[in-house]
Amino acid sequence: MTTPYDIKDTSRASLELLYAISREVTSALDLRTVLERVLKLSMENTGAVNGSLIVLDESGEPFESIIIVGKQLIENTTEQLKLTLERGLAGWVVRNKQGVLIPDTSQDERWLRRPDDDESRTGAKSAISVPLFVRDQLAGVMTLVRPAPGTFASHQLALLQAIADQAGIAVLNARLYDESLRKARVMTALAESAAVITASLELKEVLRRILEQIRLALRVEVVSLALIDGSGERLKFLASSAGDVNTIIGLELDLGEGIAGWVAKTGQGVIIPEVKEEPRFAPDIDWITGFTTKAIACAPLRSRGNVIGVLEAINPIDNRFSPDALEVLTGIGSLAGTTIDNARLFEQLQAAHHRYQELFEDSIDSILITDWNGRVLEANRQTEITSGFEKDHLLDLAIGQLHLIDYEKVGLGFEHLQTGETISYESELHSRGGKKIPIQVHVRSVLINGQTNLQWILRDITERKNLDRMREDLISMIYHDLRSPLSNIVSSLDVLNAMLAPEGDPAYNSLLNIAMRSTERIQRLTNSLLDMNRLESGQPVVNRFATSLHLLVRDALDAIAPTAESKNLTIHPDLPEGLPLVLVDADMIRRVLINLLDNAVKYSPPDEDITVTASQADSWMLLTVQDSGPGISAEDRERIFDKFTRLSSTRDAQGFGLGLAYCRLAVEGHGGKIWVDSAPGQGSRFCLTLPLAHISPGSTTLSGQTSQEI
Repeated sequence: MTTPYDIKDTSRASLELLYAISREVTSALDLRTVLERVLKLSMENTGAVNGSLIVLDESGEPFESIIIVGKQLIENTTEQLKLTLERGLAGWVVRNKQGVLIPDTSQDERWLRRPDDDESRTGAKSAISVPLFVRDQLAGVMTLVRPAPGTFASHQLALLQAIADQAGIAVLNARLYDESLRKARVMTALAESAAVITASLELKEVLRRILEQIRLALRVEVVSLALIDGSGERLKFLASSAGDVNTIIGLELDLGEGIAGWVAKTGQGVIIPEVKEEPRFAPDIDWITGFTTKAIACAPLRSRGNVIGVLEAINPIDNRFSPDALEVLTGIGSLAGTTIDNARLFEQLQAAHHRYQELFEDSIDSILITDWNGRVLEANRQTEITSGFEKDHLLDLAIGQLHLIDYEKVGLGFEHLQTGETISYESELHSRGGKKIPIQVHVRSVLINGQTNLQWILRDITERKNLDRMREDLISMIYHDLRSPLSNIVSSLDVLNAMLAPEGDPAYNSLLNIAMRSTERIQRLTNSLLDMNRLESGQPVVNRFATSLHLLVRDALDAIAPTAESKNLTIHPDLPEGLPLVLVDADMIRRVLINLLDNAVKYSPPDEDITVTASQADSWMLLTVQDSGPGISAEDRERIFDKFTRLSSTRDAQGFGLGLAYCRLAVEGHGGKIWVDSAPGQGSRFCLTLPLAHISPGSTTLSGQTSQEI
């Protein structure tokens, strides 16, 4: 029979036990030390042989754990005890938040049977399990085991629950302290990694630093890095801390293949403590590299929110990854991804800069870079060769000292260049020896190293100028040396024509007409060349008189009629009666009309129509020639009026490319304008304006000049 004194002694003993346990477990803050002390004291006071204690985080996931078998402390137990939490006794206690006593583990479904529970081995056992609560928060679960059924009593369950309640606060504090230490370690590792990784922008050095930081932070044998290729479907290993030994550099995997491929595809990090039990592990990689993988941590490399590759940390030196290993690896992965992207962009920028430097230095044209004040900042080798100045001297000059700037085009303060467009003009380069070199200048604003400057390309056009002079000399020779004999030929043909009687030979008449038309054509060409030379030199059109446009068009049609008839073309002159006179050099404008009609005939297909129209527009006469040719593209509409320019739209069209150039000079010499309206496949309409003649009433005098009878 139990006396009050026995109850009093038992209560005192329990209080002393709980006090001793409280003092013992609260004297330490290291989580594993606290867990070990709580579990050992619980086992000693309940007679348990084996025991486990699982610490849970705020979300109910296992944070840390400890197992003691006999007197042996078992390491690396958290992954092992996850199964117990899912399907075993500890899981039941967590879900129901109450302690439980199992007299015979072989008879209770809540006990997770393992191979060790077989009758041939340890057999059935007795177990008790209790939750650790701190202010209604579940902090963990503790389970104790005796090797024989029916060896635990209800008072031992109560004692274990009392110990758990007493130790709960110490376990929670230790867990929070451990979490803070882990976070501090993670932040320290990331801060150190950030400082080291971002200290270089050279890609090869960046990769080396990333691998070294991970190897030191996680204490592993090998670290590897792979990036997703341009197709987005393959993962290629680019770096390994193993160097040339057991290396996987160059190995490629499909996304989803192996652990690395799975991480790259899903974007989720993972730690595999035992790869031999992992179905995602690809053993062929070890066979290829000759390296034995035991445990692996893998995390994605991210840049701007996108997965660009993976990091692998293989085989921890301490045989287990620390609880914060994945957090550290993931953090470094985010840091490293951005750094790798920056290094690759820097590498591309360097390559582009190198290519620009090569193009800049090896250019056959002189290139200078100046600021917006015109001060020379950079000059290539060709500038030194062409100008004769050494680079150091060039950098002391302003661009205006090297050539005459066309401020009308670029603006006094280069303001016309601020639009970004390229402006071109001709000038002369002032070389060191005083020689003036003709140049074509192309200038525009450029962005270099974040600074907007001006780029001047000075192209030596000495050869082009020499060719122009040779052409001018040739033209001069043609119209000076041919003009006199041509006049003699024309006079002789006129005499022959007058001498022929009406009953003369028709064949002879035909040949004579062909000869006369041909000489007239040559004469028009030489006269046009002479006029072009005179107009280009700036001489005005002086022989201008009031002239009938009807007569000019009629003469032009007569001259072009044989050619039009040979192609069965019909020319329709649509000129209203009563048109006012025009104030022109009749011979020049007649040749303009002949050139325009000749072009229309030349480019129109057979059996088509050509139309000539005229109308008054204020104080100007508007004249148009519409053909049925292939048309002219927008980019060629201005170019066709340049000298020696011909469009290869038809193989039948021949000439020197001077006809339209003459037309523009002649029309503009009269103060008018000439242009073309056209589109490919829709024919061309050449338009020109000529000044009207204003004759005072009752007077035959025109603007102070004597009029000519029409």
